[in-house]
Amino acid sequence: MGMTMTQKILAAHAGLESVRAGQLIEANLDIVMGNDITTAVAVKEFAKTGAKSVFDNEKVVIVLDHFTPNKDIKAAEQCKCSRNFANSMDIKNFFDVGQMGIEHALLPEKGIVSCGQVIIGADSHTCTYGALGAFSTGVGSTDMAIGMATGKAWFKVPGAIKFVLTGKPAKWISGKDIILHIIGKIGVDGALYKSMEFVGDGIRYLSMDDRFTMANMAIEAGAKNGIFPADEKAIAYAEKHGAKTPVIFKADDDAEYDETITIDLSTLRPTVAYPHLPENTKTVDEAEKDRIRIDQVVIGSCTNGRLEDMKIAADILRGKQVDKSVRTIVIPATQQIYLDCIRLGYTEDIVKAGAVFSTPTCGPCLGGHMGILASGERCVSTTNRNFVGRMGATDSEVYLASPAVAAASALAGYITGPENI
Repeated sequence: MGMTMTQKILAAHAGLESVRAGQLIEANLDIVMGNDITTAVAVKEFAKTGAKSVFDNEKVVIVLDHFTPNKDIKAAEQCKCSRNFANSMDIKNFFDVGQMGIEHALLPEKGIVSCGQVIIGADSHTCTYGALGAFSTGVGSTDMAIGMATGKAWFKVPGAIKFVLTGKPAKWISGKDIILHIIGKIGVDGALYKSMEFVGDGIRYLSMDDRFTMANMAIEAGAKNGIFPADEKAIAYAEKHGAKTPVIFKADDDAEYDETITIDLSTLRPTVAYPHLPENTKTVDEAEKDRIRIDQVVIGSCTNGRLEDMKIAADILRGKQVDKSVRTIVIPATQQIYLDCIRLGYTEDIVKAGAVFSTPTCGPCLGGHMGILASGERCVSTTNRNFVGRMGATDSEVYLASPAVAAASALAGYITGPENI
């Protein structure tokens, strides 16, 4: 029986000729990552192992991004704990304020992650790196601690769903629209503990930023990971960013999939996820009829804070003014993206339109800071989750959308698409 992309990567890292869905394995890790929230917990568990050093100080990565710059004393203490640990262990890839970015945009940008690797991170959206043809998945802080100490982790090999992407997306259709459409189709548990493997000739039309967005939100369908083939675009990205030599794993022709779903990208419309689940999707055309007034727009996060996202926002906002009743917050995902936005004029376009342009931070995505919602308020956000109370008050509402829809809605004052601006 053949293996999927994910199964081949796991077999290679477990030193096995083959693996099958449901099998328990111990795999060697290429990267172990934590942030300012999860590292502080992992440090306590790491101490219990008795380890005096991490397994490899270049393969452990710590990024202070969720509540930073520190929003309060507790956040400051978490960062201090993480900082002290990183210094004591001589962690080479430690990113503090001024160097940090949102972790899942920063690691690919810095060339820390590459094709064919096995990566765990104490953050659920670690599945982002599947865009590079890697197996990456989120774990708890205890697993992070053991990974830091031993360089190994246990996995149950996942089964897989094959998503065959065909056709060319229309203008304004991005990776966010595609993955929201898929989650709306299969549900938030539709890929529970499975690998979402994206294949098909439609992939060639997707930029790396599109792919990062789609892999990032695999967890929102309950998946263990999302993964794309490491094609020419992925390899070129890895090489451009100085990543380790890409290792390519291709699914066998006779690989076994639990299900195969075909998506014709040419038929998709901009998509919005209504409260309070990412599966609660409607097209922007349907949303337009609902005429939903909004109080805030957030463009950023590990899902949609990359340069391509900033460009889309700037292109739509340029020369216009956001609705006076809509607080519009734009957050580039890394310092480099911030600098690129300044160099390319995006920052000026966004600020002149009446929006806030922030230092990189996860901030409002998890209801941390820099954009908390009050009772009854509505927000269109390019983030990844819209659970009850996700961004603030439990009776506030979050509508997930692409940067194009978010920017257009900021101008209109209600949910609408870029074609209507």
